[in-house]
Amino acid sequence: MQITVSTVSLTVDDVNASRQFFTAHLGYREIAAADGFASLTRGDAAVDIVLLRRGTEVLPADQRDRHAAGLVLAFTVTGIEGEERRLRERGVTITMPLRKEPWGERLFQVTDPNGIVVQFVEWAAPDEVGAGAGA
Repeated sequence: MQITVSTVSLTVDDVNASRQFFTAHLGYREIAAADGFASLTRGDAAVDIVLLRRGTEVLPADQRDRHAAGLVLAFTVTGIEGEERRLRERGVTITMPLRKEPWGERLFQVTDPNGIVVQFVEWAAPDEVGAGAGA
């Protein structure tokens, strides 16, 4: 088996609101859409996203009324300060400010209109982890 692309499918109440958020702020583009459905891609290493309206019959019966909750869609990026600044300047609410964890992970989070948590992560170089742990 060879995997050619990875896709995450997210169940939301308002497909258009999430589609607009991901295309306007996170560089995604729509590649297919129908009533209650949108397929998004970036063309880089980011996972593709399928947005499905809650209640859609394509979902298994026991999952049709569930929201995309309890998950964090994480993207490893470069230039995390610039990305956080860009999103803030575009009016995106930063729901977890930029911070650095003791193990070297730098991260911040935003949340889309349907409650999808998007986390941006940048890893410190190994020699920076111990030196800047308290920073």
